[in-house]
Order: sequence, then structure tokens, then C-alpha cells
Amino acid sequence: MKIIHINCDLGEGGEYDKELMPLISACNIACGGHAGTLETMQHTVDLAMEHGVEIGAHPSYPDKENFGRISVEINRKELKRSLVAQIMTLKQITEAEGALLTHVKPHGALYNDAQKNEEIAQVIIDSVLEFGDDLVLYAPYGSEICRLAEGKLKVKFEAFADRNYNPDRSLVSRVEKGAVINKKEEVLEHLFSMISDGKISCQKEEKIDCFATTFCLHSDTKNSVEILKYLHSELQSRNIKILHA
Repeated sequence: MKIIHINCDLGEGGEYDKELMPLISACNIACGGHAGTLETMQHTVDLAMEHGVEIGAHPSYPDKENFGRISVEINRKELKRSLVAQIMTLKQITEAEGALLTHVKPHGALYNDAQKNEEIAQVIIDSVLEFGDDLVLYAPYGSEICRLAEGKLKVKFEAFADRNYNPDRSLVSRVEKGAVINKKEEVLEHLFSMISDGKISCQKEEKIDCFATTFCLHSDTKNSVEILKYLHSELQSRNIKILHA
């Protein structure tokens, strides 16, 4: 039986967190940049502990107005100050509950910018290193942030089960048709290709290599719970199990 790792961005104000939590391996909790309050962080940490799910911070550009989905012109010192504060807030809440913060995954535009922008990538790495080198960084294989993190941080390579890719490994923009995959059967086949063949199918029938060790499913997809339940069932029949406590 092959075991795979599924992560999900939670604590963002979505209505499915409670139903999603028992179905995933790790959660990335919004910690005030694009979404999240002290109350939602506390609630999401409690849910994760109840279900034995790994707890990670999901910091972003400080931009709640745009949900962290557009690039922000911000002084690098200011960005680092914001990222450290976001991670620290969640870390303190998590540890106060007797749990452990395991990883950091940047959100939205910050995540995308760090793939190619060396300066942004370095700010993220420096922010995580403020907490030592125990926190794992979630990032896409072949990205600038992965290159810079080598030898400094542990990296878990991430791929997206419900997003289409361009041949250059970037995600298809959400403003384009077909950027998000929300049919459960298509998500299954997209994910299965990554797992079994080590290939990501792009929109124009091209395939690129996949080296992921964790796979993300977005919580704000309306049928995300249905998709995850379907994945659990169908992957099991293909001798694949989603890691869960």
C-alpha cells in the first residue's frame, strides 16, 4: 500500500473546515495576512489536534482586501516583519495548546512570487529561519525558493491536485478558464498521474515531471469535501492510502 500526503489550506473563513479536517494529512492555517483571526486560528488548531492533523502556518502578503492573491509592493523589512509576526502568532497558539507547529507554506501571490523572485524567496526563508531550522517549508519543485533553501531548511515539494499547470511549472491563472479542476473524477486522474507516473498533465496535453511529496487540495472549492471523500475511496481501490492519524 502506497501512502501519500494531502494538505489543505484552512482557517480562511471557509465553511468546510470541520468536514475536511478528518480527511487530510496536514493543514496550513491562515495566520492574519490574507485571512484569519486569533479566534479562527485557535478554532482550527483545536480541530487539527482533535483529528491528529499536522499543523502549519500559511502566511501571506499583508493584504486581506485581495485575499493575498495579488503581488504587493512592500519593503522587504516590512514583509519579513509581517511574516515573522504571522508565523509567531500561530506558533504561540499551537504551543499553548500543547501541539507542535510543523511547517510553513506561503499563500497565494507570495507563494507564486517566490517561485521566480529571488528577493521574495529569501525574505520567506529568512522569516522561517527566525524560528530555527526545524520547520519544514512547503514549496514547488524547481522553484527559486527551493534552490535558496537548500542546506538551510527542510523542504517538502508540493503539487496541486485541483489546479492545472503550464509547461513552465507555473499554475494556470485563476482568471483563465480551467485553472481550477473541480470535477472529482478529473482531480483523481490528475493526482493519480502524479503519484503513479510522476507526471503532471498540462492543459495543452504536455506532461512535465512531478517530484511532489505532498499534494494540496483547496478548501474553498465548493465540492472539496466530496472530492476528498471520493479520493479516499478510489485511491484505496488502487492500493494508495492518504496519510492520516
